[in-house]
Amino acid sequence: MQSTRNGGLEKFKKIGKTEEESQLPFPELPQDVVEMKVKEGSKIRNLMGFTMSRMEDESMQQIVFSGSGRAITKTITCVEIMKRKVGGLHQVTKLRYQSLREVWESREQQDPKGESSENLMVHKNVPSICILLSKDPLDPQKQDYQPPESLTGLWIPEEDFIDEASLSLRGAKRPLFSPKHSSEPGSKRLSVQPCQLEPPQHLAD
Repeated sequence: MQSTRNGGLEKFKKIGKTEEESQLPFPELPQDVVEMKVKEGSKIRNLMGFTMSRMEDESMQQIVFSGSGRAITKTITCVEIMKRKVGGLHQVTKLRYQSLREVWESREQQDPKGESSENLMVHKNVPSICILLSKDPLDPQKQDYQPPESLTGLWIPEEDFIDEASLSLRGAKRPLFSPKHSSEPGSKRLSVQPCQLEPPQHLAD
């Protein structure tokens, strides 16, 4: 199987994708912490139904939401819904890169020499976000820490999590970290604090 990192894929079609496992950027977390890996095709109702049931458990103090690429917007939406419904949650946000491996199959069954074409393995680094929510207080001196917000200070349009189909379409067209806002008096904008993007490990060395 050949390996590449960039273009030249016009004659190929993608047949598979895997994410390389990486540790969460929160070293102090307990080993049994719940990590919700949000995918582009994940259903918000299913994600929130599970996470809300876990966070209602008094023994559950922390939870992590993570997503990469096109799933980042949906990851942030899940976090804001959780903060709105639970309240009093401390937050730490980390941005980094996630390594992906894609397998591409040739559209031509055979090459000009009559031999079977090999599949291509494509390596990509895509933006990824990890957000820690905690009932317990976190160190306010940590980078990218956000204190709990009052429930009246959180503005989330109801249709953004009731109508999932519309959310997916709107999220794909809106700029990242820029939720729409209403022009009606008294409406409040939802903001995400800027974070430092961590480079891939092999570039940091």
